[in-house]
Amino acid sequence: MIFLYPLVSVKYRYCRMLEEGSFRGRTADFVFMFLFGGFLMTLFGLFASLFFLGQAFTIMLVYVWSRRNPYIRMNFFGLLNFQAPFLPWVLMGFSLLLGNSIIIDLLGIAVGHIYYFLEDVFPNQPGGKKLLLTPSFLKMVFDTPEEDPNYNPLPEDRPEHQPRDQDQHEQQHPQ
Repeated sequence: MIFLYPLVSVKYRYCRMLEEGSFRGRTADFVFMFLFGGFLMTLFGLFASLFFLGQAFTIMLVYVWSRRNPYIRMNFFGLLNFQAPFLPWVLMGFSLLLGNSIIIDLLGIAVGHIYYFLEDVFPNQPGGKKLLLTPSFLKMVFDTPEEDPNYNPLPEDRPEHQPRDQDQHEQQHPQ
């Protein structure tokens, strides 16, 4: 069990880096990636009789992060140096060394690759277009609305209106 803790913290770390990096300010897109990945994993998991998909989900997140950060150099337990896109494969190899089945890891890598291809590769190809569009209701719920340039706040909501300053001004200069 001691060997599993570093792997869990590694996966959590890359999930956080993915959220704070390529999904910064795009919470709805991040949630949509979760929903898309969860749906595909559940669908594939039913056909393969896999029911515990948490490991596959974290590998999917690691895969997407690693593909979006291809030039980062990695070091695994001080023994192995490699580029970030190999991280999911290294984690799968370590899982195999621990005697675990790699089917779950392969499922996570496959779903991560499908998401990465549809989101980052295919739209940039000649004739390609973005197929994964975040639903507007998710954007409405999770993303902060853009400020209207024509919005005129009430006088009490304006930053220059500060009651505390006004009270201090009246104390210093009584009429």
